[in-house]
Amino acid sequence: MEDLSPKPGDLEPIETASRDEISALQLERLKWSLRHAYEGSAFYRKRFDDHGVHPDDLHSLSDLSKFPFTVKTDLRDTYPFGMFAVPREQLVRVHASSGTTGKPTVVGYTQRDIDTWADLVARSIRASGGRKGDIVHIAYGYGLFTGGLGAHYGAERLGCTVVPVSGGMTERQVTLIHDFKPRIIMVTPSYMLSILDGFQRAGIDPRESSLAVGIFGAEPWTNAMRGEIEQAFDMHAVDIYGLSEVMGPGVANECVETKDGLHLWEDHFYPEIINPETGEVLPDGEMGELVFTTLTKEGLPIIRYRTRDLTRLLPGTARSMRRIEKITGRSDDMIILRGVNIFPTQVEEQILKCAGLAPHFQIELTRTGRMDDMTVHCEATLNAAEEGARVASERELSHHIKSTLGVTAKVKVHIPGAAPRSEGKARRVVDNRPKEG
Repeated sequence: MEDLSPKPGDLEPIETASRDEISALQLERLKWSLRHAYEGSAFYRKRFDDHGVHPDDLHSLSDLSKFPFTVKTDLRDTYPFGMFAVPREQLVRVHASSGTTGKPTVVGYTQRDIDTWADLVARSIRASGGRKGDIVHIAYGYGLFTGGLGAHYGAERLGCTVVPVSGGMTERQVTLIHDFKPRIIMVTPSYMLSILDGFQRAGIDPRESSLAVGIFGAEPWTNAMRGEIEQAFDMHAVDIYGLSEVMGPGVANECVETKDGLHLWEDHFYPEIINPETGEVLPDGEMGELVFTTLTKEGLPIIRYRTRDLTRLLPGTARSMRRIEKITGRSDDMIILRGVNIFPTQVEEQILKCAGLAPHFQIELTRTGRMDDMTVHCEATLNAAEEGARVASERELSHHIKSTLGVTAKVKVHIPGAAPRSEGKARRVVDNRPKEG
């Protein structure tokens, strides 16, 4: 893989600013954001008043802990436009979640918000090793999902040539990568594995492709998955982080020269780590739930949003701004199986240890009597597809899960191509347990 370290002059001044300079800017912008939310949003005005706090109560960054949290159900309860802090006519775009678990969460952007978002995704692509003039193949979904358009505007802002493929039609993805020769791909890591399958079906060596950088986000993925992708394509695999409630992709990004966690763009987002049970703010370095407050958003300012993502805050390395450790689990995708807490990424790590298994899987939860059962559905590699080899892989993975995670799981290794594929965010857990009551 080529050395993609930034050259002198590549970075914005804020990326190398002192911590004192960053903190002073955050305090100034935080005061503005709290006041803007209070004065512009009836939701936040009532929430602050009910909590007995006022924007004037913020004198230091630590004072933010006096203010109430925002959670996803707040956006659903105020559906569709009840949390906006500007008149609807000032919004130039609306995005929304898929709404598969109830009403969708709706977010809105002013023109300034869109410009800021484009700037931060451009910064993220540059941190990943992208440069002006690169061809960027975008296979995130377009539409109400923030991934496709967020990546698109950022790549254009950096001065790249954008190929807006969106998700799906894997054979066409492979053809366009082969023919257009993009240097960068932006896609979910699970769908990148489907594209890898497509290369292999087409008889094209992925290591000979033009891709030098993959910018992967929208779902948790492991360093083992990074190694798998980097080895398969002879490319750098870099993590991007975001969520629509806070902005979209580009809230944080790994720097390609270190790949040691995601640098938060702290000039626009103030992070906290809290104990997910008590809400207590934890010191840097301790594991907990990530909470964000936006510092510059006009359309939908967000105050102390509980992301449910589990991570910890670390000092900056390649940039002055702090890092979050790679997110490999969410408090709401945690499986509790017979009293043991399990995350899908932990299962993925065990699968990647097995030479006879491809990195496609899905976890099925069922119940027999009063006992919960977990079945891991995965698939064999082409050279381990015979029944005897698949049975051996089932035993191997069962052993890894038992010895590492401490639970007994059923394992079903299917023939190559049989495990579920994803063209967007991977659906890693299927819960078929009977619904209570």
